[in-house]
Amino acid sequence: MRFGYGTNGFTNHRLDEALAVLADLGYDGVALTLDAGHLDPYAPGLAHHVDHVAKRLGELGLAVVIETGGRYVLDPYRKHHPTLLHPPEAAARRIDLLRRAVRVGADLGAEAVSFWSGVLPPEVGEERAWDNLLAGVAAVLQEAEEREVTLGFEPEPGMLVDTIAAFERLHALAGAPPRLGMTLDIGHCRALEPEPVPDCVRRAGPHLVNIQIEDMRRGVHEHLEFGDGEIDFPPVLEALEQTGYRGLVSVELPRHSHAAPMIAERSLRFLREAAPATPSIPSRAHPTRGVRQR
Repeated sequence: MRFGYGTNGFTNHRLDEALAVLADLGYDGVALTLDAGHLDPYAPGLAHHVDHVAKRLGELGLAVVIETGGRYVLDPYRKHHPTLLHPPEAAARRIDLLRRAVRVGADLGAEAVSFWSGVLPPEVGEERAWDNLLAGVAAVLQEAEEREVTLGFEPEPGMLVDTIAAFERLHALAGAPPRLGMTLDIGHCRALEPEPVPDCVRRAGPHLVNIQIEDMRRGVHEHLEFGDGEIDFPPVLEALEQTGYRGLVSVELPRHSHAAPMIAERSLRFLREAAPATPSIPSRAHPTRGVRQR
């Protein structure tokens, strides 16, 4: 089992330093959130920055997935605004961000590019929101297919697509495209899903392309360190192993940057102790890492 850590939990570190710390601790990869402080997708000279990150990932032997949940990357006043659910003229900015993320993912050799639906805007009805979402997903999929990048759609509490069942609906309505997989957050399963967490993992298994992991409590969407919530992790990781999933399993603790190295170290120790006793799959540098794809 291959473990990663989310850079949104290292926001007090420069990205180069965060990558070096995680490699030194023994992580196999990173879940890299494109944001103002870490590989800003709107920074001048983005291609140069991407090439530099690709080189560092290769030097450190780290795999990567791309996350797109930067809170204020599009609007300095409104968190996660706009979303794919907004009317087309507003959603165009979110689509542009996600297409940029796909291009960055292609250039870094990312295993997946992860995104979500967004919260239902008060001025948009649910039926119209689903139409807007499907149109946005189709636009991002077009970019992903051209770049041969896998997308991981994440059900997120409080959003239009909030559960595995809602993702299954989206996937079917989109025509079951091969490049549209699922990002599953293990904590969300405990917080929101009606089934036990291992059953959620098995249900999601055929779609899994990206895993986020942390502890959580029932009915509360709060990312907690392992042991501070209610999840029994060995059965969860055993279920994940049984699905055949071989991607990164990345710790997501976005509010723990104040003690990131210490928390990352004990998180990895916890996961290694909880994981099934099977040989680890070594991290491999992606064959296109560092090569810009036009």
